[in-house]
Amino acid sequence: MSKRTIQKKVCLLGDFAVGKTSLVRRFVEGRFDDKYLSTIGVKISRKSLDFDDTILNLLIWDLAGGDDFRQVGNSYLRGASAALIVCDLTRHDTLDSFRYYAEQLHQTMPNASLVFIGNKVDLIEQRVIDQNEIERISQELGGFYLETSA
Repeated sequence: MSKRTIQKKVCLLGDFAVGKTSLVRRFVEGRFDDKYLSTIGVKISRKSLDFDDTILNLLIWDLAGGDDFRQVGNSYLRGASAALIVCDLTRHDTLDSFRYYAEQLHQTMPNASLVFIGNKVDLIEQRVIDQNEIERISQELGGFYLETSA
């Protein structure tokens, strides 16, 4: 029996330097690079996942954060099945942007799934965002919440 193939577009959103590119690199290539290079525009990566009867091909769009996204972001969101909105648990201002990115996604792709990610959970001493606060905001915005570190 042949496997069916599904292709899905997933966008990573969030302010600059929250770790979007590091998360993609860890997931796709299995490595971490601690050098920071700001993403310009969008970087598209591919990852295939093989399940029992299905091959899932992910097109992962790593979008530039902050003002760069505000200039061109909505056009990049078209066709997305899901979005991961990332904040840096050591910078509270990055949580404030969750609403903005969620609203942009809902305007462009109202049926897309939404996952909120608190990144840099390993930096325990520097953490400034309370888990209960971020979980509450994630639920209000119609998504669910995960914590990780690249």
